[in-house]
Amino acid sequence: MERKIIFLDIDGTLTEPGSNVPPASALKAVGRAQEKGHKVFLCSGRNYAMLSPLLAYGFDGVVASSGGYILCGDQVIYDCPMTEQQKEKVLKVLKANHVYCTIECLDGTYTDEAFKEFLKANGESRGNSELLRWREQLEGALNILPMAAYEGQPVYKVVIMCQSREQLKEPERLLGDEFHLSIQDADSFGIVNGEIVNKQFDKGKGVKRVCQSLGISMEHAIGFGDSMNDIEMMQEVSVGVCMENGSELLKGIADRICPPVEQDGLFRGFEELGLL
Repeated sequence: MERKIIFLDIDGTLTEPGSNVPPASALKAVGRAQEKGHKVFLCSGRNYAMLSPLLAYGFDGVVASSGGYILCGDQVIYDCPMTEQQKEKVLKVLKANHVYCTIECLDGTYTDEAFKEFLKANGESRGNSELLRWREQLEGALNILPMAAYEGQPVYKVVIMCQSREQLKEPERLLGDEFHLSIQDADSFGIVNGEIVNKQFDKGKGVKRVCQSLGISMEHAIGFGDSMNDIEMMQEVSVGVCMENGSELLKGIADRICPPVEQDGLFRGFEELGLL
């Protein structure tokens, strides 16, 4: 079998959301694929700081911040944070529309404390109390810091949260020329989520940059993902695999579906593709 290059989303694909510990079956799949000569890259919306604990498992490189920061081995081949002007514009527009945000830098992630204050103030809602507890657990697991600790480092991506889609109409109008605004409908807690990413990069462009750097044809690229921020990756790779626990829209785009991460999905997906 010709050697392949495999790109793995993290949350909901390699690990359960918010976790830094892949199941043993996933690590076994990655190790055996590498023994066969295949390369395995992380390809995540997470910034480098949030995904770095996973580097202990021996991946061949990372596409971080949705393609804004790329490492092949220990070599940085792409690095594209927002300009200072872009950052100021994004944060100003979000604040004017009462949209909460989390900013992601290379070495840290900082979240708007006002979001948790909003949830506490509306604590009579069972959904809000559950979301607050989940957010606090997530922030602890991924070392997400309060916005007060932010010291002006370059920003690669902004994650957004608000109460209604209406609040995002003006941000989409004012920011749409320079940024992708990937918006998900209200979740089970009634919160609209999304992210703002520079149009100069995305996961698909990141995959292409890695393959070009390594001299590997895109026909040998395989991608595993679960959410709509994986769509560009799915469109670029030769074989796109969506987790069964993933977005219904992404499943419609993917070439294959594999079981959820907690049901040894990656191992079974690798096995079905003959990578082991």
